[in-house]
Amino acid sequence: MNNEEILINGCKLYNIDISKEQINMLLKYMDMLKEWNKKVNLTSIVDDEEIIKKHFLDSISIFNTELIKDNISLVDVGTGAGFPGIPIKIINPTIKVTLIDSLKKRVNFLEEVICELKLKGINAVHGRCEDFANQKDYREQYDIATARAVASLPVLCEYCLPYVKIGGSFIAMKGPSVIEELDVSGNAVKVMGGELKEVIDTNIYGEDLNHKLVVVKKKKLSPIKYPRKAGKIEKNPII
Repeated sequence: MNNEEILINGCKLYNIDISKEQINMLLKYMDMLKEWNKKVNLTSIVDDEEIIKKHFLDSISIFNTELIKDNISLVDVGTGAGFPGIPIKIINPTIKVTLIDSLKKRVNFLEEVICELKLKGINAVHGRCEDFANQKDYREQYDIATARAVASLPVLCEYCLPYVKIGGSFIAMKGPSVIEELDVSGNAVKVMGGELKEVIDTNIYGEDLNHKLVVVKKKKLSPIKYPRKAGKIEKNPII
């Protein structure tokens, strides 16, 4: 099975009919990822099929929440090489996307991808997510905040929920072990103004992997003292 067929069949799992143009954009993105990865550490996954399944299709699985709708605003916290933000943008170009990452070399890569793919309504910013969350142009300005493979759930709540406007959602993209994290995340969710709504199982085409989408609804404003500095958040998470 070739790369195009994997993308088509993989997207069908999420009820998405991917177009030829979208496939070409993702494959160009993959080529750029592999080329840049020779000089910048972007991913440990270098096989085409693995990139498509474990990066692209895994990112696109967020559409299973049915919260990723036309014209929403989304911030991808700790985006790394652009996952899930860039695949989300390719699949639904009406979404306004902000990618945040703390490493300038990764942001340079993201900016080149955005330029080469001629994506509009998406920007990559360099800095720490806890710093941007305290700026008025970012704080509680987004319909959706998401993070993939960044930190434990209590830590992610403090990083991400300050970005979400009341009525919006934080979606954590996690592995099976998140069930254990949920047991110690209740207080962090509540303190940051959220409410756990659901945990959605997702599968990746051709892989024996069960991932989880943890959906937290923003019910009230996050206290102004949060997020704290990164060292404090990770050493002393809200539990």
